[in-house]
Amino acid sequence: MHSAVSVITAKRDGGELSDAQIDWVLDAFTRGEVADEQMSALAMAIVLRGMTRRETARWTQAMIESGRRMDFRDLPRPTVDKHSTGGVGDKITLPLAPLVAACGAAVPQLSGRGLGHTGGTLDKLEAIPGWQADISAARMREILADPSIGAVVCAAGADLAPADKRLYALRDVTGTVESIPLIASSIMSKKIAEGTGALVLDVKVGRGAFLKQLDQARELATAMVELGTDAGVRTVALLTAMDTPLGCTAGNSLEVAESLDVLAGGGPADVVDLTLALAREMLAQAGLDGIDPADALADGRAMDHWRAMISAQGGDPDAQLPSARHTETLLATASGTVTHLDALDIGLATWRLGAGRARQGDPVQHGAGIEMHVKPGDEITEGQPILTLHTDTPEAIPVATDLLRDACTIGAAEDVHTQPLILGRVTA
Repeated sequence: MHSAVSVITAKRDGGELSDAQIDWVLDAFTRGEVADEQMSALAMAIVLRGMTRRETARWTQAMIESGRRMDFRDLPRPTVDKHSTGGVGDKITLPLAPLVAACGAAVPQLSGRGLGHTGGTLDKLEAIPGWQADISAARMREILADPSIGAVVCAAGADLAPADKRLYALRDVTGTVESIPLIASSIMSKKIAEGTGALVLDVKVGRGAFLKQLDQARELATAMVELGTDAGVRTVALLTAMDTPLGCTAGNSLEVAESLDVLAGGGPADVVDLTLALAREMLAQAGLDGIDPADALADGRAMDHWRAMISAQGGDPDAQLPSARHTETLLATASGTVTHLDALDIGLATWRLGAGRARQGDPVQHGAGIEMHVKPGDEITEGQPILTLHTDTPEAIPVATDLLRDACTIGAAEDVHTQPLILGRVTA
């Protein structure tokens, strides 16, 4: 007979939890038999003592089995998804999903809303008038099966890994978020439950990412690739740089507009390069070799799939995007070369302007955010615009400006230290 106390003490004392203990505690927690404070104690024990690969795999499987598992194996095209651990200006999902669909795959992307210094993918898409994040499983299947669409970006249903949803809410308020096994199992339980056949992970590392160090990011990527592989999902991870924001915008409707530039064949080079790199990985994992996604950007097929994808979820692809009521532009205080543009400072300022949220359920301003007029390596002159702040709440501008005081560093050309966009690749 199991009890919450026996499971907690076993992990507290450095023991390895059995399959039966893991299955029982997560099932009992989902049903309300294990109290929140007991699960919080177990989460803290896991943070301090860790979990083995076997424990993490079983923990992930138990969270999947706490709810419904979707199955798209009967679709006429292979399924592949992508997950990013999040960063500043990370709008890659927006052009990527329709691009990969245009190349012949089905993309069932369950996404989230942001918490902290930037909006999530759903926050960005909800800037489009009429667009709906919540659609039924039947409608999701219809869209994925339609060769003119082939991609869905939507919210996960309440019955998908409900144990993870309850546990994440506890971890967020008990200082137990920072655990590689718990992070990996949280992400992968939802991705495996959504029924995709293949998965590409974009694990961010740097100032604007959750993980600041490359070794931490590699450890998380390895754990997630192992979990996907063990569950029969073809999984690969890219480690990508997040010291500098992606693209030239951070904020919801601003990032949608920049994504449209990419789909129209333009856009910032870093956004285009990462979109194509991830698309190539997704197509390879889906078994669609010999297809160059750059062609689908160039000939307009990706844009056609974007318009169809937005329309299928109630959005108007021709509608004007919301804009903020107030803007303020910050000017360079010296001439020289931009040596650094700090992703964390940009992200925090974007949040304070209204693009992110401090608590789950808080509203976001769809027009809020920051335009970046310069990137590291650019030559600028004193008085030249460097950042434009967008917000509906002008009282937030002084706070954001203070956060941005050291965001853009100007110096000599030899002081620019750039790094590759892709820092590594992790496979099974």
